[in-house]
Amino acid sequence: MLTRALGRTPYYVVAAGLAVIFLFPLLWNTWASVHGQPGTAQETGYGLGNYRTLLDYDAGLWRYLGNSTMVSALTVVLTLGVSLLGGYAFARFDFPGKNLLFLLTLAILMVPYATLLIPLYVLLGRLHLQNSLLGLSLVLAMFQLPFATFMMRISFEAVPRELEESALVDGCGTAGALRRVLLPAVRPGLITVGLFAFLAAWNDFIAPLILISDSEKAPLPLAVANLRQQSMGAVDYGATEAGVVVLAAPCLLLFLLLQRHYVRGFMSGALKG
Repeated sequence: MLTRALGRTPYYVVAAGLAVIFLFPLLWNTWASVHGQPGTAQETGYGLGNYRTLLDYDAGLWRYLGNSTMVSALTVVLTLGVSLLGGYAFARFDFPGKNLLFLLTLAILMVPYATLLIPLYVLLGRLHLQNSLLGLSLVLAMFQLPFATFMMRISFEAVPRELEESALVDGCGTAGALRRVLLPAVRPGLITVGLFAFLAAWNDFIAPLILISDSEKAPLPLAVANLRQQSMGAVDYGATEAGVVVLAAPCLLLFLLLQRHYVRGFMSGALKG
């Protein structure tokens, strides 16, 4: 037992070091958001003055949180819906050009993100979706689809074909087998894709900066960035740090709640066969 524990010591040390590296900035930011700083709403002692400043900023914190929630929810729904059907088609059906089409889908990952935003801005204007949360959600979902389709394909391929064939023999159609048999089997993959889509949409700054011009439609990351531009060039670091805490809290909570499914979703392709 002692030998085994000593043999694992390097792994524990490395894991603890990585935990400190990743957690320290977040813990420091949380502390700084309630600690007194000159030129902020919380100049001395500890309190929630910086959070009150954030709450009352411009259109209000709840408006920005609502915008971020709507954009993230739409992005997750669009990404899950399209990647579910796309991954199922690539995993279960054979059709001409299947592998080439899949490679073209993955090739979108190689295109620099920022280079497509201006053409997409013009395209959204022609579709009358410019400066709208729906248009922003469509763009964010589009950038998530290559990875999401890849994840759903390997999730479906990890499910034995015998399960689907048994459902078809029992009278289920293709849609019925997908809904009743395959969906429960690929749930970890769906949760992984949904979590990635949520994190990308919730934290994205560049796309809202280009596509959203109305401050009342801004999601929270853009509002927090605008909060830095105070009068006379001064930056309210306390309120900015409070905004970062508010941004990080839902992400941490979702990850802690879904981490088991998240790991299983990543391992689904590795465990095939």
